Amino acid sequence: MPKLRTHRATAKRFRVTKTGKIVRPHAQKSHLLGHKSPRRKRQYSKLLILSGKDARRIRRVAPYLKEKD
Repeated sequence: MPKLRTHRATAKRFRVTKTGKIVRPHAQKSHLLGHKSPRRKRQYSKLLILSGKDARRIRRVAPYLKEKD
């Protein structure tokens, strides 16, 4: 069976934690930040853990996704 290709855009947007969970950065923090509260902007800086079905989709398109240091 041939090797699988990693979807490169997915590999750039997601990473794996030490425990094997897939995380992604929050959306909404790139522009139009003037009217957002500091607390809201601070919350956007944190990473989100993907739910089970979403994580399964990501693993399918990026099977060799490794944890980044």
